[in-house]
Amino acid sequence: MKENKKPDNVVFNEETQEYHGKLSPFATSVSAPKITPPDVSSWKNTHIVSANNQFKAQYEELQKSYKALMDDFEYNNLVYSAKFNFEPIVGKEYHLYSAKDESTFLSLIPPNECTFEHLGSFRLTGDKTWEKI
Repeated sequence: MKENKKPDNVVFNEETQEYHGKLSPFATSVSAPKITPPDVSSWKNTHIVSANNQFKAQYEELQKSYKALMDDFEYNNLVYSAKFNFEPIVGKEYHLYSAKDESTFLSLIPPNECTFEHLGSFRLTGDKTWEKI
């Protein structure tokens, strides 16, 4: 056993051979005031609700963006799979129709001048995707 062993309640640094109880951020003696951590449960609960609401809003925004992306994909797939014998011009309006044989075709003729079933009107964008009008 060491000769100059200090009691456990005495804060003594063996390396520097100094007492540093006053420098400690915690109580170092039996007679020191009780350490009570602050109650942060109400702060946590408030911020948990706030964070969850933010995550929910971001999730809903992602769902909306995903739905819009899938709608655009379906429209592009629908128009590009239709029959047309011309090269569409960017920015012009085209109309998609269903023929009597259930096939689809793209036309410049507006719906009020055509007897086929009108499926939608579309515009070719600069990045060669079709947007529904």
